[in-house]
Amino acid sequence: MSDPRFSLATDEAFALVAQFGSPVYVVDELGFQNRIGRYRAALGAYWPRTEVSFASKANSTLALLRIADRAGATIDVASRGELEAALRAGVPASHCHLHGNNKSIDELAFALESGVSHIMIDHLSEIDMIATCARGDTQFVLRVAPGVDPKTHAKISTGQSDTKFGFNLSNGAAEQALLHAQTLGIKIVGIHCHVGSQLMDGEAQENAAELLGEWLIQMRAWHGLELDYLNVGGGLGVRYLASDSPETIEEYVDRVMGRLVPILKKAEIAPLIGMEPGRSLIAECGVTLYRVGVVKSAGDKTYVSVNGGLADNPRPVMYGAKYQVELLRESAWEYQTDGPGAMSFTVDVSEGAVVTIAGRHCETDTLFENVELSRMPEPGDLIQVYTTGAYNSSMASNYNRFQRPATVLQRTNGEFALIQRPETYDEMFAREILPEGL
Repeated sequence: MSDPRFSLATDEAFALVAQFGSPVYVVDELGFQNRIGRYRAALGAYWPRTEVSFASKANSTLALLRIADRAGATIDVASRGELEAALRAGVPASHCHLHGNNKSIDELAFALESGVSHIMIDHLSEIDMIATCARGDTQFVLRVAPGVDPKTHAKISTGQSDTKFGFNLSNGAAEQALLHAQTLGIKIVGIHCHVGSQLMDGEAQENAAELLGEWLIQMRAWHGLELDYLNVGGGLGVRYLASDSPETIEEYVDRVMGRLVPILKKAEIAPLIGMEPGRSLIAECGVTLYRVGVVKSAGDKTYVSVNGGLADNPRPVMYGAKYQVELLRESAWEYQTDGPGAMSFTVDVSEGAVVTIAGRHCETDTLFENVELSRMPEPGDLIQVYTTGAYNSSMASNYNRFQRPATVLQRTNGEFALIQRPETYDEMFAREILPEGL
């Protein structure tokens, strides 16, 4: 089972740009709901106690957080700001998990006072900080590094032994942390790992899940500790290009749970099993629309400049990320009148073109290099970029003092609703202060 990626028809795209400007992010509510439902169903078919968490770093727009919560997902937050976003979206704190490798004491205290469900502990001094706070009903989970090196970009690989995240399983650091917490009266309920992102298959996650399951069993045998929570993380990749072929949600869950569940059953333990996808829930549910401006040749390249760039999508610069793009032209027909009451039509049959789509920032700012399009773009055309529901909005900045784009939601009834308006210049400069006498 594999859903088609969300896209807009030409008339829809031009209507949205006319109403909300460009660049503009557009997200599909129904697709987002469906993908959460597929994870929940696939996990539930394997195990009676499961949980799907939406990693909100992928897209923390308030409307999407509310949709995720109502679709039955808990919300992973990696900062106080992301927790604030969830709370302002109406998500109960008890539906939120706090992550982070360098949490401050104030951040921990706020999360505990709010009543978050779980805090994923990343280092020994964090345990000491938690011991000084009122803890309420919050449960504590160790973030561990299982020593699995996934096949993905180095900058989004997090499960290997030398990662900055969590406690190493193989050298005893995780066991030491567990026992240290016990001495301070902090009950650890389970463990969590995340091996990396944009995984085309579940092999690395499958191996990590086995290591986590075996570690739970060891802790029971060695220390009599019954740990009741096992979160295997997320990481399933998405289709940025038509040639990309990640496993489906169902195949990915089958692979991971198929390895983990027999281990747990044999040991007769039944923890709650969690997964925390972010990208694979929302990325393919979004597109970005740009307006074409200048088109010019330079050497053997044709540059197509659009009214956006690295401030609204930094991933090509950061990761060398590639995307599938589509040229949209308002009309492929040219209307000609030859006389009173007469009209003839000609169809645009220009040949395809290979171009480099560049942003407008004062950098090289190459968005999409050597892109094959159906025809040579012209000023006023739109470029539709697929699979931008994850990270584009959440990573957007004001570099070169450009305003951050609007986000529009296609509702389940097909109508469109603004969920994040375009940033104004007043908002951009609201933090600035000119001291007296300057």
